[in-house]
Amino acid sequence: MASQSTLDVQLIAASAFRPPSGVDWAPEATATDAEAIVEFAGRASFETFDRPNAHTAANADYLHHLIDVGNDALLEHATATVYIRGLSRAAGEQLLSHRSFSFTQLSQRYVPENESEVVLPPLIAEDAELRRLFLRAVDESRFVYDELLSALEEHLAGEANSLLRRKKARQAARAILPHASETRVVVTGNYRTWRQFIAARASEHADVEIRTLAVACLELLRPQAPTLFDDFLTSELADGTVMATSPYVS
Repeated sequence: MASQSTLDVQLIAASAFRPPSGVDWAPEATATDAEAIVEFAGRASFETFDRPNAHTAANADYLHHLIDVGNDALLEHATATVYIRGLSRAAGEQLLSHRSFSFTQLSQRYVPENESEVVLPPLIAEDAELRRLFLRAVDESRFVYDELLSALEEHLAGEANSLLRRKKARQAARAILPHASETRVVVTGNYRTWRQFIAARASEHADVEIRTLAVACLELLRPQAPTLFDDFLTSELADGTVMATSPYVS
């Protein structure tokens, strides 16, 4: 029987700040690498390394000012990369629509599907009978997939290259697989893009699965740049799921 996958999001890379030589400026000890990068980029554009404005001398005040005035282009200098597992193909399509990210996704053409898991919508997962019906349907689609794959490989028996034969068979058979099939994605984005993604997908009106992912990314990125995400407020909805909103990102 098909097994259920759960969402797992891990930070695997993040920008590191290295102060340039010949510049009389150093970040505050409390600033993270991402926060230092953004501040340095802003000060480099106006040569304000001496912090002439007392109201924006502190790193947190400087970054808050950038967000207040909408100058968030500077956030593009810092990036973070996450590895996502336990995401359905349906939610993966929503994620891939955010084209400012860079993606590398699990290939159904190269990777066999016989051991992959599925992601159940919460409304189905919480009901035993609905869950049983759903998993039975998945098993049936997997059975058809295996039958198609065998038939296609036999149909392509004339192809001398065995690797190419398997790829051709899988790329045709995968059309029968359900949208609930688990996908795995490496996602890299700058902090401006991450803020926009979280604002769009962590809202109450977003699909539950993609909203859960967006909130998970928010919690993962907060320690990397607390000041760049402290305007996002999380709250629990009536159904027990969580949303996040910011007054600065529409």
